[in-house]
Amino acid sequence: MIRKLRHKMILASMLSLLFVLAVILSVAGVLNYQKIVTDANKVLTILVENDGKFPMMEPPGNGSLLDDKHRKGDRRFSAELPYESRYFSVFFAADESVISVNTGKIAAENTQTAVEYARAAIRAGKERGFSDDYRYAVYAVGEETHIVFLDCGREMSSFRSFLFTSGAVSAVGLAAVLLLLFFLSARIVKPFSENYEKQKQFITDAGHELKTPLTIIDADAEVLEMDIGENEWLNDIQTQTKRLTELTNSLIQLSRIEEQPQIEKIEFPLSDLAEETLESFQTLAKTQNKQLSAHIQPMLSMNGDQKAIRQLMSILMDNAVKYSDDGGRIEFTLEKQKNAIHLSVFNTAEYVAKESLPHLFDRFYRTDRSRNSKTGGYGLGLSIAAAVAAAHKGKIAAATDDERSILITVTFPA
Repeated sequence: MIRKLRHKMILASMLSLLFVLAVILSVAGVLNYQKIVTDANKVLTILVENDGKFPMMEPPGNGSLLDDKHRKGDRRFSAELPYESRYFSVFFAADESVISVNTGKIAAENTQTAVEYARAAIRAGKERGFSDDYRYAVYAVGEETHIVFLDCGREMSSFRSFLFTSGAVSAVGLAAVLLLLFFLSARIVKPFSENYEKQKQFITDAGHELKTPLTIIDADAEVLEMDIGENEWLNDIQTQTKRLTELTNSLIQLSRIEEQPQIEKIEFPLSDLAEETLESFQTLAKTQNKQLSAHIQPMLSMNGDQKAIRQLMSILMDNAVKYSDDGGRIEFTLEKQKNAIHLSVFNTAEYVAKESLPHLFDRFYRTDRSRNSKTGGYGLGLSIAAAVAAAHKGKIAAATDDERSILITVTFPA
């Protein structure tokens, strides 16, 4: 249990860190990409306004377009922008014939490839978008279709380098954190592990120590009964001694199962074992006017501890008979589905609170809060069943749909 707790803590920490890193990198990547698009759109807007070229570069002060933009405070344009930008344009007539191609401001593309990029942009059906590392804008001038492409290769290369570097650094960071958690978590859970081991050892030792006085008390009561005959007080002593002995044995057994999770696995006929177990409950259910039905898939077998699996089935059936309502219905099912063996026990009940389901497999938990249930029991049966299932690498769960019935399912790997 402590090992599982440690693994869950490491997993939760790593998933939390991975989520935070993913959010940070995603936000940074989106913002970076949006800036590239925004800057490219600003330049494309200037090129579209001037039909595929930048305004004429003339010294400020002579009334030129450049001077007007500077005086108006237009920050889209800088004196170096026309020399830094690489772009080309293609103009189509109404019949999609090429009117002109301007590749004078780019060396990477020729007339043929420029036309291919332009036709692909038209087929995309968008006014603005990306084609490889080119940001393009499609606009109409009369009946003509003009397309301007801006080279964003350097920006996109930097963006991809940012993503790769960030991903690599994050992966290294996650690996480093995983190693740190692996070593530090052992120190963190060590006190809990020691306390848990001491608790299990105490239960085992106390159980063995209690066995002897309980045996002596029971023997003395029998001797007194032979001397003075049957007596109400002696009967009460013997009854309570028997209850304490059963409780002690259950605690010792539960502790042993948890201390030795690695069991010796031997293949045995599971279907035959289920039928044998059910036979012992048929008469009990009938005398209590309860309907017991079973669906057992024949010829099923599994590797495990046959005695422990028999006890698990007996615990589930005993609970079903005890806690089903008068004239209730009990169903036992054993079948193989895909790569798993499913064992389930269903029974109707007077009332089953949904909030109690997660606690059914806790030690000493009783749905009867007053702990005065006429059915007896100590709240350890389902804890033992859960321990047996875990020792066989299985899972156990309880569910209710209407709070008037309960279904307990155990799943074993086939």
